[in-house]
This record gives sequence, C-alpha cells and structure tokens, in this order.
Amino acid sequence: MSTQPLPLAGVTVVTVEQAVAAPFATRQLADLGARVVKIERPDGGDFARGYDTAARGLASHFVWCNRGKESVAVDLKDPRGLALVRRMVAGADVFVQNLAQGAAARLGLDAATLCAAHPWLIAVDVSGYGAEGPYAHKRAYDMLVQCEAGLVSVTGTPGQPVKSGIPAADIAAGMYAFSGVLAALVRRGTTGRGGPVEVSLLDSLAEWMGHPLHHGMHGGAAPARTGLAHAVIAPYDAYPTTDGLVLLSVQNDREWRRLAERVLGRPELADDPAFATNTARVAGRAATDGVVAAALAPLTAAEALARLDAAGIACARLNSVAELADHPQLTARDRWREVESPVGPLRALLPPIVFPDAPEPRMDRIPALGQDTDEVLAELGVPGAEVKELRDAGVIA
Repeated sequence: MSTQPLPLAGVTVVTVEQAVAAPFATRQLADLGARVVKIERPDGGDFARGYDTAARGLASHFVWCNRGKESVAVDLKDPRGLALVRRMVAGADVFVQNLAQGAAARLGLDAATLCAAHPWLIAVDVSGYGAEGPYAHKRAYDMLVQCEAGLVSVTGTPGQPVKSGIPAADIAAGMYAFSGVLAALVRRGTTGRGGPVEVSLLDSLAEWMGHPLHHGMHGGAAPARTGLAHAVIAPYDAYPTTDGLVLLSVQNDREWRRLAERVLGRPELADDPAFATNTARVAGRAATDGVVAAALAPLTAAEALARLDAAGIACARLNSVAELADHPQLTARDRWREVESPVGPLRALLPPIVFPDAPEPRMDRIPALGQDTDEVLAELGVPGAEVKELRDAGVIA
C-alpha cells in the first residue's frame, strides 16, 4: 500500500522543447508526478511528431518521450503568444528549453534571464555544445554528437565504425537535465532559491566515454573496435550454438576456472599459462574464443545458457527488439502498462525508478497538438473572447 505521494507531486514544469533530449528529461519529471506543460508551435508542433508513423500513426520518438504532458500550442514569434508563455513560466517551478542556440535568449526565455526575474525558478538550458566556444552555434543532431564525442570511433567492428542504435547523446543529455532538475529542487529546498542549469549533449556523451577516454589518455591508445567483444576482457563475446548466438562474460580468473571445469569440459585450461589469466586470454584472444566456441557449438542456446547459469557465468541471449517486447522478465515483473493517446491505448514500459511506498509512476496520455491550450489559458485567466481572437489570428491552436 502506498504511504507517500510521488516525489514530484505539486511541481509544475513549463517546457519549450523538441526532438528527444529535453522531452526525454521532462517525461521523467512527469512520470514522477510533476505537471508538465509542453509549449509547441501551432503549425505542426514538436517536429518529432513527424519523424515516422510507426506507433499506429504516431511517431515512435514522440510516443516514447511525451506521455503525461499537456500540450499548449502557442506561436512564440508573436508578442501575444510570448507574453502568454511568460505568464505560464512565472507560475512554474521549472522551465526547460532546447531551442537552437541563441533562440531562447532572443525571446528572453534563456535560463539566466528567467532566473533573474524569478529567483524561485529552476531554468534549464539544454544545448548541443554549450553556450560558448567555437562549436556553440553548430547544429547538434544526435549522430553528429556521437561522432564528435568519439563514440562512433569505438563502436562497431575493426573494419567498420557505427553509430549507436539508440540516440545516445540525446538520452545522456536528457538524463543529466533530469538529474540536474532534481538536484536544483533539493538545493532550492534548503536555500529558497532556484537558479540556472546548463546541460550540453557533447558534455553528457563525453562523460559517458569515460572508459575509452581514460584508457586512451593514460594508456596510450583508445580501445579498439571489437564488435560484441570487450577490448580488455576475454572471453567476452557472442558465440554460436545450433539455433542462435549466446553471449557470455568472464570477469576474473576464478570465473574462468569455473567455465573451464563446468562448461568447457577442459579443467586443464584453468591452470594453463596461455589461459589462466585475463591478460593471457586477451593476448591469445583467438585461441580463447576458439575453445569457448568449440564447446558451445554442439549445444542449443537453451542448453548453453543452462550450463552457463549453473556454473555461475554471466550470460545472455542476443534478443531482437520483438523479443524484448515479450521478455519474460519484464512480463513476470508486470512492467507493461497501456497509455492513452490520440489513436487509442498504446503499450509502454513503466519507468525504471521504482518507489515501493508511493503510487505507481504516472503513465498519463500522450497529448494531441494543442489538446490543453484552452484549459491552460483559462487557468491563466484569459477570457474566452480573447482565446477565440488569438486562435482566429493563428497565435494559438
């Protein structure tokens, strides 16, 4: 039974956002109970709405990043629309924006300007490369930042660098913006003041590059691209069975002994100088992978996983996206819910943060463009006649 509210209940967030990074951050806030009012352009809204139509006619990115929000369609280029948004911000706890570099400042919606006017406010600027420096005004789409941050250089096979299959730079920035808001709320609780928060995609992904970065800076060379293998651990790769690939990881020499004795059926390899230490196994990676592959090849994937599990060796299947959607662990833990949307209920995962003593995270609807414009303007005290006039003029939708 829940005994406490969701941790962000009572917090109001206004956000001028698009694409993935800022919307992903504010969706986390909505999941944990915050009210999130999303400001969108009247002529199409967040451009992520148009990325694809995979979710029964809706864009998959938008469905993922925008549940639990209210959509208000306002033209920020019209002084009347901008004035409305400023009134919304004046009553908010948090403001988030990820407009093109310099655009928020021209509108007076940058964090420094807003926090000077509203000392209680926490205002977050999410940018591609930061507010200063030679890259400040470069366009910063996810794949480009993955390249600038070096992620692509260490991802892929020896002959082919590849980008991550998920928008890693956007997700990294979104999670740092989310945690930055949480930290600022804690600070405001002790000091009574909000303040600006800055997050960039490059800074965020550069932090996630910590292992290869430190390996390269201090070890003389960045880790090589090794596909599914690990650059400095062996065996750590995918191995074929009779009906699919099985992945395993041996993290230390004790685990290697168990693998040799209980899975490979080669107990002598536990003390063989060519295999007994991780350094030796990495130096002779081809031989290491060869003995593992030979032992697993006659087995089915299920048989191989059972042996590995029984020996206490970390292992996994190479699942497809469809198999993830039907993953037995997610099903057993009741991690799926349905979220309302303009096209009806859509299946979605509960967020990863669990508060056992509070209600479930909010899994509210995915909004249609401008679905909440009238309600939010009514809360601001805008008369109905003025709302009609603004809509007729194209200032709102």
